[in-house]
Amino acid sequence: MASSRRSAIAQILVITMPQSLPHYQLFAPGTKTKAGDATVFSPYDRSPIATFAIADDSVIEKALSTASALFKDKSRWLEPAERIAILRKVADRIDDDVEQLAMTIALEGGKPLVDARAETIRAADSVRACIDVLRTQHGSEIPMRLNASSSHHMAYTTLEPGGPVVAISAFNHPLNLIVHQVATAIAAGCPVIAKPAERTPMSCFEFAKMLHDAGLPDGWCQVVVPTDHALTQRLATDPRIAFVTFIGSAKVGWMLRSKLPPGTHCSLEHGGSAPVIVAEDADIEKMLPTLVKGSFYHAGQVCVSIQRIFAHRSIAKQLADKLAGSIRKLRVGDPTLADTDVGPLIAPSEVNRIEQWVAEAKSEGAKVLCGGKRISDTCYECTLLYDPPADAKVSTLEVFGPVVCVYPYDDMDEAIDRANALPFSFQSAICTRSLDTALRAFRRLDATAVMVNESTTFRVDWMPFSGRRTSGLGVGGIGYSMRDMQAEKLLVIKSDEL
Repeated sequence: MASSRRSAIAQILVITMPQSLPHYQLFAPGTKTKAGDATVFSPYDRSPIATFAIADDSVIEKALSTASALFKDKSRWLEPAERIAILRKVADRIDDDVEQLAMTIALEGGKPLVDARAETIRAADSVRACIDVLRTQHGSEIPMRLNASSSHHMAYTTLEPGGPVVAISAFNHPLNLIVHQVATAIAAGCPVIAKPAERTPMSCFEFAKMLHDAGLPDGWCQVVVPTDHALTQRLATDPRIAFVTFIGSAKVGWMLRSKLPPGTHCSLEHGGSAPVIVAEDADIEKMLPTLVKGSFYHAGQVCVSIQRIFAHRSIAKQLADKLAGSIRKLRVGDPTLADTDVGPLIAPSEVNRIEQWVAEAKSEGAKVLCGGKRISDTCYECTLLYDPPADAKVSTLEVFGPVVCVYPYDDMDEAIDRANALPFSFQSAICTRSLDTALRAFRRLDATAVMVNESTTFRVDWMPFSGRRTSGLGVGGIGYSMRDMQAEKLLVIKSDEL
């Protein structure tokens, strides 16, 4: 299998030397590393698929000084028209390279090819959303001439780049997350240093190359994968950095935030335990495909993946049985095959963890309606648990795997209380035909977004997307991220002609 996989990579990535793996050099001008190279492995069969240069402390220091120098020299700032032209070329390039980029996502991240294509198309749209924001954002006029002291004055604000950005990204959307963190920085006029997930750096390197090929000057987008977490922390907490955008675990995100120097701002996007409440009047047949896709998209490795479904007791078992029937039809396996629905988990250790959590829930009374077993060292069956204990790990922690739980409830307010019981606050959903029920859930659910008859995974890239409490800090989304990376500056003019 490994040899056939390498052959596929050679065809997709146009490797010039037979049987060689693609290698990604340091993407930071003027740097050399003594740390050597690392290997990217397929999460499906653990075969090597690429190598890349590791950044040592000298590379990190040079990257930081390059970004800082670019920002300090205002004569080198990129005009909005330049940024738009670059981003437009990149979006067009993504359109042209959908199949290559989708295969890269599938190979390095294990996302099924059909979903990897959707991510790639979405990434191009996200780049164009950056252009839309650039063409429409503006400052505002501040009222003057309202009293004696403001007579003969005019004032307005403008938006300018806020400073160098560090973008620390996650593995589960290796292209589109980078677009949200890196393309927004470029659109905002900020030099950016991207640190992709160690397991999925290829898409980030490819995107940085596209920016460079489209005319982005050297140094404005650098990509580094440091030797260890301590060096990543040094990168993020350097006082020359103005803004840190972090997508990853709550433990790491909150730790980094606690160590940021004065004046450095940040956004944090962590995980959740997304609840869905299914009311007694819900259209079950209509919701089935939505619930299945929202639970098992990318093997459940999504921060807003459906994990807890609270269904009215009168329909709970019926819903669970119908869900189990649909789930059994999902094809789990090689993500590069066109007919695969669900791919592997990102690492064998995650399969072990999921196996342990499911076994614990089962031993404490949960009913396994489908799945519940490992398929291999890298894949786990799509699993539905019925009524696991409230204190089980699958009920209290983010599963981040192909497991969904259905819990019966008797009263809507009881379901809402149970949905709100965890320290997470991210996206949630209510399934009902009643407007009043939907609005009641909207007002009472502790969530940053409430979807009505839609999956918790729903997102378009221009909408606000964020977690509260332990789930994150700040608001994501193209326009929101760009605004976070910019500074508002006030101009006051005094003239006798005013």
